[in-house]
Amino acid sequence: MSGKLRKEFIELLEKDVEFRYTVAGYLGLSEVLKRMDKMEERMLALEERMLVLEERMLKLEENQNKLWEEVKSLREGQNKLWEEVGKLREDMNRGFDLIERRLSALGARWGIMTEEAFREGIRGLLGRELGVRVERWSHLDAKGVVYGYPSNVEVDVSIHDGKTILIEVSSNVRRANVSTFMRKSKLYEEVTGKRPDRLLIVTPYIEEEAYRLAKELEIEV
Repeated sequence: MSGKLRKEFIELLEKDVEFRYTVAGYLGLSEVLKRMDKMEERMLALEERMLVLEERMLKLEENQNKLWEEVKSLREGQNKLWEEVGKLREDMNRGFDLIERRLSALGARWGIMTEEAFREGIRGLLGRELGVRVERWSHLDAKGVVYGYPSNVEVDVSIHDGKTILIEVSSNVRRANVSTFMRKSKLYEEVTGKRPDRLLIVTPYIEEEAYRLAKELEIEV
């Protein structure tokens, strides 16, 4: 713009009010248009970001749905597993019960014979190997000293070198057996008037508690 034109433009602004408002309005509209252009650019950028975010949300939702499906499948599998475990436990319990009943029945028939056979074998062994004569002492315990009620009480007795030895022979000794043997010795002493010099338990197996009690009562195992 030349100096003359600029001078005329300034004079018009000073003297012509309508012209001045027209220029001012134009300048303001131009500024507004610029701002609107920038705003539009920002809106476009924001829209792009929103689209990206929306895509991410959709993917997240898809992954979440897949995760819930997997969790549901896992839960169903776990429920089926617990059902199988429950059935297996029932089968095992029934199997154990059956085995226990059969063993109990077998023990009732076989146990008496094996226990007596074991005792006879030990008595024979003591006689052959150690030269000890073992006799069976039997007495009707009318007062129930041994078992708490009237019963016939038996115990093995050996008299060797002038000493009386009471012998309890059993294939399996528990704590209760040791206590019973001790009461048998007291009954023997009460009936015969002879105090046993030795108390002896002969067994291939004795429980730990039974062994400790035997030591406390000075019973040889």
